Amino acid sequence: MVRLVLPAFRPSFRWITRLMVAGGFCSLSVSPAYCYKDSVPDWVRAAAAEPLATYPADTNAVVLLDETTLTVGNDGKAVEHHRYVVKIMRPGGRDEGMAHIFFDKDSKILSMKVWSIGPDGHEYQVKDNEMAEVGLPGEGNYYEDMRVKVANPPGRDPGGIVAWETEQRLPPYRHEDDWFFQDNLPRVKQSFTLELPSNYSYVGVAAHHTVVKAIDLERGRYRWEFNDTPAIDLERVPMAPNLEALMGRLTVHYGPSGDPALGTWQGVGEWYDQLARDRMVATPEIAAKAAALTAGKTDFYDKTEVIAEFVQKQIRYFVIEKGIGGNQPHPAADIFRVGYGDCKDKSTLLSAMLSAVGIHSAIVLVDSHRGFVDPTAPSSMGNHAIAAVQIPDGYDSPKLRSVVTAKTGHRYLIVDPTAEHTAFGQLEHALQGGYAVLVEGKDSEVVQIPVLKPELNTLHRTAELQLQADGSLKGQYTESRFGDLSEYRRNMFTNGDAKEQKTFLDKMLSLDLVSFSVSDVKVENAQAFNKDLTTTFNLSADRYARPAGSLLMVRPRVIGSEALEADKKPRTVPIDLEQTMQEKDDYTIQLPEGYTADEVPDPVKLDVGFASYESSTELKGNALHYTRTYTVRQVTVPASRYADVRKLAETIGEDEQTRAVLKKKQ
Repeated sequence: MVRLVLPAFRPSFRWITRLMVAGGFCSLSVSPAYCYKDSVPDWVRAAAAEPLATYPADTNAVVLLDETTLTVGNDGKAVEHHRYVVKIMRPGGRDEGMAHIFFDKDSKILSMKVWSIGPDGHEYQVKDNEMAEVGLPGEGNYYEDMRVKVANPPGRDPGGIVAWETEQRLPPYRHEDDWFFQDNLPRVKQSFTLELPSNYSYVGVAAHHTVVKAIDLERGRYRWEFNDTPAIDLERVPMAPNLEALMGRLTVHYGPSGDPALGTWQGVGEWYDQLARDRMVATPEIAAKAAALTAGKTDFYDKTEVIAEFVQKQIRYFVIEKGIGGNQPHPAADIFRVGYGDCKDKSTLLSAMLSAVGIHSAIVLVDSHRGFVDPTAPSSMGNHAIAAVQIPDGYDSPKLRSVVTAKTGHRYLIVDPTAEHTAFGQLEHALQGGYAVLVEGKDSEVVQIPVLKPELNTLHRTAELQLQADGSLKGQYTESRFGDLSEYRRNMFTNGDAKEQKTFLDKMLSLDLVSFSVSDVKVENAQAFNKDLTTTFNLSADRYARPAGSLLMVRPRVIGSEALEADKKPRTVPIDLEQTMQEKDDYTIQLPEGYTADEVPDPVKLDVGFASYESSTELKGNALHYTRTYTVRQVTVPASRYADVRKLAETIGEDEQTRAVLKKKQ
């Protein structure tokens, strides 16, 4: 997945540090010989002199100043001037002092200056030849011309100050600027100033934050100020949402006065429609392939499925982006010819092929971090592009699972042609519940991606087992998975070799068993995504039951844990349950000859609305029979429900560790 608007994206400093290590830049050092008296500007000194509030002891760094000025010319071209000052508080905050700025061929750096004040008061200015330019790590599946200019200044130690000032020309094809004013560090003083020509107007919106009114500085100048902004601390927060879903950001749209779509989702969609629409043309070669794939098929679902699976499986995911290519897809003809493309390319080819058989579709701009797209704050930021296939009026089928209805009344099936192990008609859980831009020209709008039913993401474990008097356990185990819960295993059993598959099974079983062996492993439907992935094997486990004098203690739940991590701290951020799902276990354990059950765990039943859990252990004949069902119905739960999450976690944890007591018959 590729972030569609990289120039406005500010990755974490940890990510930048990893990037520089990969490029070998962190091995460079700045000699103390480059110490200049009075080299640090007054604005840096002023920021360094600001009194600080009392912060938690584990605060790594504090942003003293984050100041941006965006100047728009009469031709619509914009230049961004940025000042940034950070104080290192702990050794773990050294990475926050890595000065950096991203650029590509359409976002030229006009200047970059870096200073630092060491804990001992020495002042430094980094020379141009002490900075480096590093390309983004491609990880083998993409190439792009986005680069980062970085500096590794001295004095990045606790008590030290690092500052940098940059000026950069923004891409001419994008008339908005996104400014993040909140992240994982506390911030003291921040401002964003907009300077417009007389014939321009603006719309400013804040995401994940109360809207702050701009100060009118007159003569086309406006300023937003955010002071004493607290950090978003998700360290050691269980079931935390993505940081991107909580970070406050300001998006400023600017353009010629009188544009009614300025700063609206319609405007964002129209902008992208202009970039992508003429790229969706179906050439004769594309039309011929679409016709061949759908030959003999008349049903909408059947025709769409076969084309979508072709793009999903036969068009390799590979990224080549330069400048505007980070936003604009390649022509469908080129994607079809070379056989590869990124998310927006694959969605473009899918649209072209569907159009050739009379089916309309549109691109959908979304983000893989659920919650990043704020429906109240229009922006073109996002890191993923998928497709929306228009469903014919009056057509219905239970196979249509991820469906949205637009304001026009049209229904769309949401499809991600990059999800290599997701069944057609489904959608990976990271996208569910998030918001996205449906790109349909003047009918563009923000829509919410559906959350799928738990019954579409399932795990069913069954086993028929025999317990011996020495505590060993033998029998056959079967596991069936469908939906996202099967994705990793489908990939493992499709692409992994025998050694990798064995290692995976051993690691999975070692979570519940001390000493074990498996044999006769069989896997079915690994590549049939709309069928259950079924894994069967013979299991032998030593020392499963624990002796206690003349008794045997045996855990009815043999394999598989659904335990949740929850703490007792006050909760201020939403709870991310990741995915809707339904998990069922059905274990039968034949007791050793001469033994019976003296005690069995009590049944458990809990329903908290967003999830439910129930289990029972019964003695049937001479066998223990354990069943349980765990259902998650929501992907995100408000912080106010954390007490229920704790109760659910405690219930599951206690049930998974309960033991039945076996004794010899008299």
